[in-house]
Amino acid sequence: MKNRSVIFLSFLTVCSVGVFSQAIKEQKKEKTVFQTAQPWRPTIDNRGDAAIVYGVGGNPSEKQIKHRFEDRVNSWRGRGYTTHFMTGIAWGEYKDYFTGKWDGKKHLDEGQVQFNGDTIWHGHLVPYIVPSENYLKYIKEAHIKRVIDAGIDAIYLEEPESWARAGYSDAFKREWNDYYHFDWRPQNESPENTYLSNKLKYHLYYRALEEVFTFAKEYGKSKGMNVRCYVPTHSLINYSQWMIVSPEASLASMKCVDGYIAQVWTGTSREPNYYNGLAKERVFETAFLEYGSMESMTAPTGRKMFFLTDPVEDRAQDWADYKKNYEATFTAQLLYPNIDNYEIMPWPERIYEGLYRKSKNSNEKIRIPQRYSTQMQVMINALNFMPLSENQVSGSHGISVLLANSLMFQRFPIHNGYEDPRLSNFYGQALPFLKRGIPVKTVHFENLSLSEILKDTKVLLMTYSNMKPLSPEAHHYLSEWVKNGGIIVYSARDDDPYQTVQEWWNTGANKYAAPADHLFGKMNIAAHPTEGEYHYGKGTLYVFRHDPKEYVLTENGDTGFVSEVKKLYEENAKAGKLIFKNNFFLQRGNFDLISVLDESVSNEPYKIRGLFVDLFDPELPVLTEKIVMPGSQAFLFDINRIEHKKEPQVLATAARVYNEIKSSGEYSFVVKSPVNTMNVVRILLPAEPKNITVKDSNGNELKPVSNNWDSKSKTCLLAFENSPEGIHVSLQY
Repeated sequence: MKNRSVIFLSFLTVCSVGVFSQAIKEQKKEKTVFQTAQPWRPTIDNRGDAAIVYGVGGNPSEKQIKHRFEDRVNSWRGRGYTTHFMTGIAWGEYKDYFTGKWDGKKHLDEGQVQFNGDTIWHGHLVPYIVPSENYLKYIKEAHIKRVIDAGIDAIYLEEPESWARAGYSDAFKREWNDYYHFDWRPQNESPENTYLSNKLKYHLYYRALEEVFTFAKEYGKSKGMNVRCYVPTHSLINYSQWMIVSPEASLASMKCVDGYIAQVWTGTSREPNYYNGLAKERVFETAFLEYGSMESMTAPTGRKMFFLTDPVEDRAQDWADYKKNYEATFTAQLLYPNIDNYEIMPWPERIYEGLYRKSKNSNEKIRIPQRYSTQMQVMINALNFMPLSENQVSGSHGISVLLANSLMFQRFPIHNGYEDPRLSNFYGQALPFLKRGIPVKTVHFENLSLSEILKDTKVLLMTYSNMKPLSPEAHHYLSEWVKNGGIIVYSARDDDPYQTVQEWWNTGANKYAAPADHLFGKMNIAAHPTEGEYHYGKGTLYVFRHDPKEYVLTENGDTGFVSEVKKLYEENAKAGKLIFKNNFFLQRGNFDLISVLDESVSNEPYKIRGLFVDLFDPELPVLTEKIVMPGSQAFLFDINRIEHKKEPQVLATAARVYNEIKSSGEYSFVVKSPVNTMNVVRILLPAEPKNITVKDSNGNELKPVSNNWDSKSKTCLLAFENSPEGIHVSLQY
């Protein structure tokens, strides 16, 4: 899980650009990036825009790095890459700090410790850290200064994480006393202690990022540099499910943050959840909600957001498993047309050089199969030209689920026997609609003060069974939204043990038994209303006296919930018909994205007709019809939507195109990609080529593995071995 980070740096793409063959300009671009702890080598030269060099001392999950940080940086710069820097803020290759080499004092006692006294480790002599002021001083002086001195102006501090099960170390107890001004309390003894413990963990990593980023910007400024600071972080949904506490949405208030990386990939999205009484992996659906959570959390800030996918993952699986789930997460990210910056992969050394099982039932381990590496490279090269789009994913819009950072506070330990299995109080609101083809959105409690945050929401689904409002102000915005015509569906029994923690709703002048009663009072509704429909101004509150988990923990448990929300959407909100279906579809420039759901309203496949290149097929076939079955996805290039069809151009390729030259009757270009991989390239031409020449960087002529012409699409398909030094292709027609 912790081997990853995500990054994507942005340049503007013109929506009409749908081809991969646009020549790379001289100015730097930071649209596609990747992270690596290794120096450049030909097997991992994946041709993203920027290489994020990981760790001054490397990645603690890998073998000891033999190359100096500066040498690793220069190796990528020498190959034309922009270079950035990433390291963990909660863990990293910091043995010199922990063993006393840095300041003469050992600091292993600053690791995160659980109830039994064991330190939570990320690797040998690498604990998850309680970020003390001394530790932050070490990060600034031993790492940040050195990175900026090396000329790097983009810094990523990834995964600001405290484990929910931690909170028992002497270092944490010291921070508790400084923050609360009373003695530490064991979190296992009461819900209130757990709540206090997690609020402190939340604060500590907010402080850590703010201090280090502020230093980075000030130090960079002293050297005439504009240092940009990014936070690669898992989604609130995943951190809550994995029982981790992190600042998440509060980072929006941090002025020294320039952007984020949505760390969503197979490893997070394959975490099982409940639906219709069954717990299992639902990778596409979970990824869709995770990416959506990250987008909605950060969109109001106007800062950059990069979406990550990983063709492999941290846990050892087989290559077929990786491929299937990569397609699912890749499609999910592209269904958000307001994001167009991507980390195309973490750890290319693991992807291209790692050994994994050949198949599910095989013990033989092999490197990435040629067909999969070709497909993957076609996909990541498509991202170089993925446009923003004003189109929306298909489906009835306007249903949102309310989230709050406190979702992370109630996950561990279990108190008074109250459980929320696999985060079912969240998934119980989202999956009943997502599985019926509704593109459910999420809204973050911390952003409710922003006037436009609920403008596209018709029905807001919420509960306080799994989270609590950290301040009363947001209830003012919610009640005003209802007064002006909004609809809230509140599902909760309001009997979980965290309802009674000492917080703003039951202290001072407030005497509410549950935080929801404060919200209800704002709408002139009596405390603890019974189940049913209530009206306030032009809007509606509907109360279900069920915890949302009950909708998914049992078979058909969501029937009444879905039926009532449908009625409120159509009749009260007058938002049109809430249409249930089993698929999602989106056009982005020349690209078509399709996902067909299983466990949905039907088992019908999705059929689309036209003239397409299938980008999930490493042979790049031209299709006139694509049939997508339930539980699978499709990624297509629409030839009919090409604007300049008489102009020769590369439509799809498993390499990056450079040095395009177009002249009368001739088209040439250079393609680069890692060694030991196979390129396939589909080229649009005005006429069938009369002569094709393929040469390596030394001018030696190569014979293509395949070469054929498709008359209906007027495209030529070539296949030949890749080279990071460049393969020159020339076509006369």
